[in-house]
Amino acid sequence: MATPIGNLRDITLRALDLLAAADLVACEDTRVTAKLLAHYGLAPRRVAYHEHNAERMRPLLIARLKEGAVLALVSDAGTPLISDPGYKLVRAALAEGIPVAALPGPSSALAALVLSGLPSDRFLFAGFLSPKAAARRGALSELAALRATLLFFETAPRLAAALADMAEILGDREAAVARELTKFYEEVRRDRLGALAAHFRDHGPPKGELVIAVGPPERAADAALAGETIDAELSAALATMSVKDASAAVAAATGRPRRDLYRRALELAGRDR
Repeated sequence: MATPIGNLRDITLRALDLLAAADLVACEDTRVTAKLLAHYGLAPRRVAYHEHNAERMRPLLIARLKEGAVLALVSDAGTPLISDPGYKLVRAALAEGIPVAALPGPSSALAALVLSGLPSDRFLFAGFLSPKAAARRGALSELAALRATLLFFETAPRLAAALADMAEILGDREAAVARELTKFYEEVRRDRLGALAAHFRDHGPPKGELVIAVGPPERAADAALAGETIDAELSAALATMSVKDASAAVAAATGRPRRDLYRRALELAGRDR
């Protein structure tokens, strides 16, 4: 069984029934799970299962399951098996013919998709991007042409840099940054990627767990209209400014990547000569 802890108010009755019947509860952090169990008056045996001990613990847990034990796998926040080693335990159990049941609870990725206001008919959850800029940008380039809403996990210290890379590689799309979803301090900020990058660069990283939702590529007509608007703003700025200053001014006003605007400003300046 897999279920998230998240907010204590969000747990299902079915999950509570299974926790009460479990012979063993595998947790990311036994201290965090202890709070959940104590809140509902439950006291099954707990054991830690996380990315640092998964290889060692997995055979032991499978052995207990083969003996007939009922094992509950829980996570501290979010849905188990999403960006954690739980899927390897499920694969190992299935390989042994051991039945597995999922008891879904809060999912930050799906909650972010719903709250973003972005298209939800097609979406891709891409997990965490690399902390290294070059690898992150490479991964974004592979996703750029996908006509779907993109969902990412990200850490607070890397948020502004990740958003800036998204704006440059994916284009200045509609997006949302959601934090602490399904919890008391839940908050969603919606804007274009460039503006979001500027906001978190200027105001510092937010607290809590984060999900970024990025809209699909804009359709050709929308992109053309946006291009015409940008050209008009650049042309007006170039009437009184240098190419460098004009591109910087329009970048600040629109949140679009300065590099792209500088390149377009050079084209417009050359065309008008």
